[in-house]
Amino acid sequence: MHSFTIKDLEKLSGIKAHTIRIWEQRYSFLKPARTGTNIRYYSNEELKTILNVALLNKYGFKISHIDKMKDAEMKEKILLLSQQEAQQERIVNSLIQYMVDLDMENFEKLLDSFIATRGIEKTILQIIFPYLNKIGILWLTNHINPAQEHLVSNIIRQKLIVGIQHVESRVHSQKSVLLFLPEGEYHELGLLFVNYLLKSKGISTYYLGCCISNDDVEFVATLKKPDYLYTHLTTCGTKFNLDKFITAISKKITTIPIVISGQLTLSYHKKLTAPILFKKSFSEVMDFVSEL
Repeated sequence: MHSFTIKDLEKLSGIKAHTIRIWEQRYSFLKPARTGTNIRYYSNEELKTILNVALLNKYGFKISHIDKMKDAEMKEKILLLSQQEAQQERIVNSLIQYMVDLDMENFEKLLDSFIATRGIEKTILQIIFPYLNKIGILWLTNHINPAQEHLVSNIIRQKLIVGIQHVESRVHSQKSVLLFLPEGEYHELGLLFVNYLLKSKGISTYYLGCCISNDDVEFVATLKKPDYLYTHLTTCGTKFNLDKFITAISKKITTIPIVISGQLTLSYHKKLTAPILFKKSFSEVMDFVSEL
């Protein structure tokens, strides 16, 4: 049994923490436990409940009505949601629920089912990316077991690689991008996703993978002369210092723009100088890819 903070629930469900507190006072579907210092924490079951409640509420059900539903009725109502966005959110929420239950068989079956009906590209854009965007908060706060993270990551990694291998683009760009993760960063899914986006736009990529030294990046960049370097920083180890990394890589690579995206960019507030560029949101990443 894992515990989640009210901030975890806020990030995963999209419901503000103060609203969750009000719901707790007025309704019965959430009953958090408390630590010795009176801080709320929530179980796996309560996480799953808030995901379902938030989804139904978003698509027209009143909280007072939802509060009276039994679990079976709630699940039935969710399955009957007809809007495309609602169906996609339902699948993303189901993936989160399978992950916390360590039900990797149904996790993969659900992904495979969506791939079979919608194709790998829509699966990546409509399901995998929104899922990673939500679940990233749990990885950053260490509120899931590392085994859960590894099992989920390996399944998604396989799907992304298949998507990258089979992607076809109707256009071909003359641009090229070298992708890598610095030493200490092993969370590869974000970078794989960016690799997929680039290749889907006909952009050539050199994919080095995770935990690459600056010397190796410099070596490949000197030989291949890409138009950009790209790295995606999710949650590097405790010894990783973003400021030191930026300083070091800027000394190694002086003429090629270095694009950095990912969670760590959000907490960095120093002024950036060439060749460093930050992309702090998915829309900024998409704009960057589209402009190449």
